[in-house]
Formats: sequence, C-alpha cells, structure tokens
Amino acid sequence: MQWFHADKPVAQFVFAHGAGAGMDSEFMQEVAKLIAKQGVSVALFDFPYMQKAKAENKRRPPDRADKLLAHFEEVIAQTEKALPLFIGGKSMGGRMASMLVAKATGLESVRGVIAFGYPFHPPGKKDTLRVDHFADITVPFCVIQGQRDTFGKQDELSTLADTRPAVIHWINDGDHSLVPRKKSGYTQAQNWQQAADIAVAFIEEQL
Repeated sequence: MQWFHADKPVAQFVFAHGAGAGMDSEFMQEVAKLIAKQGVSVALFDFPYMQKAKAENKRRPPDRADKLLAHFEEVIAQTEKALPLFIGGKSMGGRMASMLVAKATGLESVRGVIAFGYPFHPPGKKDTLRVDHFADITVPFCVIQGQRDTFGKQDELSTLADTRPAVIHWINDGDHSLVPRKKSGYTQAQNWQQAADIAVAFIEEQL
C-alpha cells in the first residue's frame, strides 16, 4: 500500500486501480497527489492479480469480483480508524468500491464512494449494463466521468439506465481516463485537477 499523506488531513480515501493498469499508473499517481494536496490522505494499492502481473512482467486479467472485493476489504482494514473514510477507484476499482458498499457487511464506516470513469457498460456493448447493484448503495456516490468515455458517454447514458443514486460530474471532452483531445482546448492537467477538486468537494460535503 502506498500512502499520500495530507498535511492535517480531514479524511482518507482508499483509491483502487482499474483493470489494466496498477497503482503506479500516471493517472493514479497524479490524481492521488492532487487530492492529498487538498487535505485528504490517499491510499493506493494493487489487487493480487496486478501484483502477480508485475512480478511476472506479463498482463493478467482481473480476478473474479469476490476475490477483488475480499482484498479491498483487507486494505480498508489497514486504514486510520480516527479519520473519516471514503473509498473509490478508477473504472473497475470504482465499480468494486460501489459493489462493496452495496454488500453492506461491516462497512458502516465508509462515508461515501467516488468513481473515476465508471464502467457503465463495456465499449460497444450498451445492453450490458453494470448498474444492478446501484439500488443497494446507501452512501453518497460520486461519479466523475469523461464526456467521451466509451464505457458511458454523456450523450447516451441518460437514455440507457437509471443511474441513481450516483451523482455524475462530467469532465469536458474527457475519455475513459478523463483526457481531452488537443483540439478541444482543454488539457489533461486541467481535467485531472478538476476531477480532484470535485472529489475533495464531495468529501468535504459529507463531513
């Protein structure tokens, strides 16, 4: 586990990676730093399949959800008991965080969930929606989504599914990693800063 400790933290955020890149990816590292600079300590970790992939230097598919969720719970058990706790992640990591609170087993300490680039459906498979558990989520749920995210675009999502209780914040021209096209006039740095600002504002709202 890697911590980005904030000065005088008001809360902590356990931040899980997506399916294809671990905690050392540019997105995870930069967004964690940006959040920690604003008073929220951030914990990054690798799921076991990612640890194995790095050790063997070859790509591996994610483990089954139950194995991922069990490891996520083990990581949460290592957090600071005195600080308000939020969990979330990028893509698959955000989905796992939302599934964890929907299970509602001993995770009453979690004050909210933040998902960056939630995988509402696989690219090109709009009928394969991953929102069945949303109805069981009882904590505030913040989704930070790129407008062009092929896992759930702004111009299509409202017609595809009822996404409540998720509150979706759209990032200008962002892809699945919230990165805009050069011609858009926005930059990756601007979009990632905006995403971090939204996450911290959400956390502060719940405190």
